[in-house]
Amino acid sequence: MVINKVRYGKDTSNWATGMIKQLSKSSIELWTGLKQRLWLERRVLITSSTVAVCIILLRCTGLLQSWEWAALDWFFRLRPSPPVDDRILIVAIEEENLQKYGWPIPDRVMAQLLQKLHSKKPRAIGLDIYRDLPEEPGHTELQKAFANIPNIVGIEKVKDKTSDGVLAPPALNRRKQVGFNNVVVDADGKVRRSLLYCWVDNKLHTSFALYLALIYLKAEGIEPQAAKGTNYLQLGKTVFRPFESKDGGYVRTDDKGYQILGNFRKPSLGFRKVSMTDVLENKIPQDWVRDRIVLIGSTASSLKDFFYTPYTSDLVKSAQPIPGVELQANFLGQILTAAQSGQGTIAVWSDPIEWLWILVWSWLGAILIWRSRSVARSILILLLAGNSLIACAYLAFLAYWWIPVIPPLVALAGSATVITAYIAQLKEELKRSKEFLQNVINAIPDPVFVKDKQHRWIVLNQAYCQFLGYPFNTLIEKTDYNFFPSHEADIFWQQDELVFQSAKPTENEERFTDARGNTHLIATKRSLHTDAAGNVFLVGVIRDITERKRLEEDLKRTAAELVRYNTELKLSQDRLRHLAYHDSLTGLPNRKLFYEQLSQSLEWAAQNERLLALLFLDLDGFKQINDTQGHDMGDLLLQGVADRLTNCLRSSDTVSRLGGDEFTVILPIIKSVSDVTIVADKIIDAITQPFVLNGQTINVTISIGISLFPLNGDDMNTLIKNADAAMYRAKQQGKNKYEFL
Repeated sequence: MVINKVRYGKDTSNWATGMIKQLSKSSIELWTGLKQRLWLERRVLITSSTVAVCIILLRCTGLLQSWEWAALDWFFRLRPSPPVDDRILIVAIEEENLQKYGWPIPDRVMAQLLQKLHSKKPRAIGLDIYRDLPEEPGHTELQKAFANIPNIVGIEKVKDKTSDGVLAPPALNRRKQVGFNNVVVDADGKVRRSLLYCWVDNKLHTSFALYLALIYLKAEGIEPQAAKGTNYLQLGKTVFRPFESKDGGYVRTDDKGYQILGNFRKPSLGFRKVSMTDVLENKIPQDWVRDRIVLIGSTASSLKDFFYTPYTSDLVKSAQPIPGVELQANFLGQILTAAQSGQGTIAVWSDPIEWLWILVWSWLGAILIWRSRSVARSILILLLAGNSLIACAYLAFLAYWWIPVIPPLVALAGSATVITAYIAQLKEELKRSKEFLQNVINAIPDPVFVKDKQHRWIVLNQAYCQFLGYPFNTLIEKTDYNFFPSHEADIFWQQDELVFQSAKPTENEERFTDARGNTHLIATKRSLHTDAAGNVFLVGVIRDITERKRLEEDLKRTAAELVRYNTELKLSQDRLRHLAYHDSLTGLPNRKLFYEQLSQSLEWAAQNERLLALLFLDLDGFKQINDTQGHDMGDLLLQGVADRLTNCLRSSDTVSRLGGDEFTVILPIIKSVSDVTIVADKIIDAITQPFVLNGQTINVTISIGISLFPLNGDDMNTLIKNADAAMYRAKQQGKNKYEFL
């Protein structure tokens, strides 16, 4: 079982390694293909990038700001209506109330209204009416109501550039139960932003909506705090990121104070409304008020307390503003929803991401038009792409993201328009280029073809048509696959594509089958041609080399025969030389080669002032062995001796057989006499070992005579004579030994 586990683990490892290699190879091929595609379409990308940069600069000037606001308003109107926010109740002071009680509403009536609401135990009451001055009768009663109702919040208007401001009711101001009512209005007169805080004369003011929200959320256990690592306000599940001057579709907008983008509900459907009269007459149920926020404000048209929001625009109907109290309800509901559910605040992208978004759609518009090359198809694709962009932006809006719509749409259409004009220029220039090329190549006797990037023939001369065997009209706008065998067409396609990708001319030899079924060997030279508009063509010139190739093959066969003959001749010469300089029995150098080697070795030793040793060797008792055992046995013994002598020596040493049982050894590089004695001892030990020849054991000894250069002579003859003499002395002194001169 252990063996199986080990084998399984090894197989798994090999499989994983193979998969990683395959993925790496696929990634490299994908990246290579992408780079080639980008290089081929670089003009389209450069053009679309330029359009995108222009759109971004245009956007930074603010010229697209109103259009982007309009797109945002449209998304608000398209958004499905959410359920009624029953956390907020609006008590409306309507036109009939003004007719009954007058305006301003008397303090006594206002006090009664507050008491009626307080009795139903709301969580907070927001008085969206300026009450800085007494309105008799009943001022004392109203002040008493302000004092006895702990959760009432008044409203003020802080001083700004357009107004000196309006104070809150003094009683509420002393208790610091006041929120400001300053509203941020965009240049087109609509409210799309809300203020949470503002600073006036170094004093922090809290907005009316936020003040009421904090009271409500406190009962839910949610307290305001600084978001981690920032000074941003965090309520429950949401961090309220302050609005900045370039957020969303805004350009260089006043972002003073703590602003956020408003998230508005559909008018008349977002909040429950009751009339002031219904409250005073006890016509509303208590559960509409209990634990809720009650906003008291005017909805009477004569008071002109109305504001335009994203919902108050329509392509058909005239704009209808909403009352200020409903505007406050929208701000309040947005804060509560964001704190309790983590949703409701409108988020935006950073500038770099928005620029990239615009750039991507500009690229997409250019690439889609570039690849379609058809007017009707281009229009359809452009409409689909534009609708896809709007759909993406709308889906993002449903997820509370405000992403650019108008700039990418303009970039999409702008790049498509520019590329369309560019394609028209390419087609016109292509027409002129084809006419020019046709006139030029018709004068060339060799077959010539011109292809576009789709590998289609767009220009052919008559020589090519005749060579292939098809008429011009049959071939034009077709590819190799329509007329050649697939294996030939594959090769043509690969060679063409190589030139398209590398932009370098090539010349290749290929097989070419014509319409009559005849196969030709051709040499095709391919190169690229680019006209003034940037159209790229592949121009190919063909030479029929069938006859030339046949002659070349004949020459190759003749050359091969000559090479074979020369090789055999050289081998014969080498064999004769070897026979001339080597002993035929042992294969060792013979007497002639021995003298040459000794002469060269002596010359080198003299030039380098080095010692050289010459050994004369003679077998002891060889004649007796030859006589008793026969010449065949003697020959085998000589061969065995030759092998042992060769194995005893270095590759730089030379062993020779002079004849009979006489051998010589040249030691050309020795440091001292002791080195020679070591070699001599090795030779004696090797030779005295028994020889087993044809199943018989033969023992033999050897006598060695040694002479040294330059100690025993400085020329070849003297050294030979002295070594021979030393060898005879070794025999006389008992054999199986070596002697120096």
